[in-house]
Amino acid sequence: YEQVERIVAEMLAAQTGSEDLRPILDLLRHDTGYVTPKTDVRGVAARDGRILLVRETMDEGRWTLPGGWADPNDTPSQAVEREVREESGYEARAVKLIGVYDRSHPRHAHHPPYPFHIYKLFFLCEVVGGGPTASHETTGARFFAEDELPEDLSLSRVTPSQLARAFQHMRHPDLPTDFD
Repeated sequence: YEQVERIVAEMLAAQTGSEDLRPILDLLRHDTGYVTPKTDVRGVAARDGRILLVRETMDEGRWTLPGGWADPNDTPSQAVEREVREESGYEARAVKLIGVYDRSHPRHAHHPPYPFHIYKLFFLCEVVGGGPTASHETTGARFFAEDELPEDLSLSRVTPSQLARAFQHMRHPDLPTDFD
């Protein structure tokens, strides 16, 4: 097991250009139990044809859809509504699951690579109140039209193709849920 773990650490280090295996080995050893995907929720909160993005305090202040880890005992819709509120100040109501993506799959082009599988649940949300506020996780919230999206996206959280698909679901709410 330790030999396999070291090989995995070496492979991950090669992908990131790091020669120091210690942080990677620490990360691998921290995640105990049966290896299952973690669940990340993202809210596509729409208003006037625009999507709400938040500026992260981490990840060099890049922009992303509001979201984060689903907490135990939250339903997925409760988790995304809470995340939108906590990160942006807006109250939102989840109205449709628009996509379930595997963050670790190369087709989604998330960067940097992550050693654990994460299922990302994207929800179309209706803004029902509140207003922009910063939090300990974000420094701002703003609505963007499709042709004015910021270039400095947090690619570890959301990709341009996922945002493009979110706009398609906004325009055509009858589209089926994307998966894989």
